Amino acid sequence: MRRVGPLLLLAIGALISAWPASGGPRLAATGVRIGAAGGATEVGIVFTGTPRYRAFTLVGPDRVVLDLDEVEFRLADSARAGGGPIRGMRFGLFQPGTSRMVLDMASPYAIDSASVTPQNGGSSELVIRLVPISPSEAAGRSGQIVASSTLVQVASLISTPIPMMKPVTPNTPAARIVVAIDAGHGGIDPGAVGVSGTYEKDVTLAFAREIRSQLERGGKYKVVLTRDSDQFLRLRDRIALARRAGAQLFISLHADSHRDTAFRGASVYTLSEEASDSEAAALAAKENKADLIAGVDLSHENETVTSILIDLAQRETKNLSAQFASMLVDQLGHEGKVVPNTHRFAGFAVLKAPDVASVLIELGYLSNPSDEKQLLTSSYRIKLSQAVARAISQYFEWQESLKRS
Repeated sequence: MRRVGPLLLLAIGALISAWPASGGPRLAATGVRIGAAGGATEVGIVFTGTPRYRAFTLVGPDRVVLDLDEVEFRLADSARAGGGPIRGMRFGLFQPGTSRMVLDMASPYAIDSASVTPQNGGSSELVIRLVPISPSEAAGRSGQIVASSTLVQVASLISTPIPMMKPVTPNTPAARIVVAIDAGHGGIDPGAVGVSGTYEKDVTLAFAREIRSQLERGGKYKVVLTRDSDQFLRLRDRIALARRAGAQLFISLHADSHRDTAFRGASVYTLSEEASDSEAAALAAKENKADLIAGVDLSHENETVTSILIDLAQRETKNLSAQFASMLVDQLGHEGKVVPNTHRFAGFAVLKAPDVASVLIELGYLSNPSDEKQLLTSSYRIKLSQAVARAISQYFEWQESLKRS
């Protein structure tokens, strides 16, 4: 079976996150039943109204995932225990507007069919029929949306290959590649302060706007800025904004300070739970605490949401991020000074989008007078932004070559 390509996974993740919440009263999930049904496993979820949903499966480990317009979960704690081949069930708010249920499976299963049956009093039951499949079949179907309230109901999917799906882009003659640029810090969080009083939040926003300008000139890219003004955003809200926009690449911009004022140059970071050196570890710890300024401590995030985010971290996405980082390092090195070991690894929360290749660029160090002066110069900002734009084009050309091979 043909392996699902990385761009497809990115597009599916973006499509799921871009699904808007409805404007009516919030539904509630009030009950769950699990039972055997003719060689299959049937999961029935009762709602106070008619849910809007999308369902798909994932492997490594095996899971069935159900995304819903935001609902309230009024389920008994016993529902978490699962039953039959379902080892456990997790549910909660995935991101604003979207709730998620995850069924942890003991072995690979596929979604054979899904349907909503009206019940008395305006309630309904969403019934999902699951059938066992081989590990190779499960790997081939991983991440593909196979049941949805906006699609024709599926049946007997096991015998029929699932068609390749693309993001929905209504009224768009030619889909543009979506790139998210994240200007670090903002609002009540100024970030680092330069030797002459420059705020990091102002530098990153200026660079984000310039990169957008460089990329959108050719008409091939649509650039989404996580912020286009002086506002504070939680780290994970930045990720959510990018995913809702359907971003295939996420770039977070920073310009930090260093205890050694002679230290200068650009660097590129990709996600790793183990930092590549003590400097990277210290920087990640500092940046990840930015949410504390607005009174939101990530360490106390909802357990269900946190576990799902970590659970969805994909090895393939990290590899894609590393590939793009190497291209960035090469292009940035042509235009300005870079630090030794330019590609570094750290546990930045803002890089933890599960299905979008992500990098963090340290544009330079505001604690160094030369770097600060350069970062405030329009000509240097244009030059460095052009380097980033070239790396982005190189990355997507590489992706296209993979699809043709």
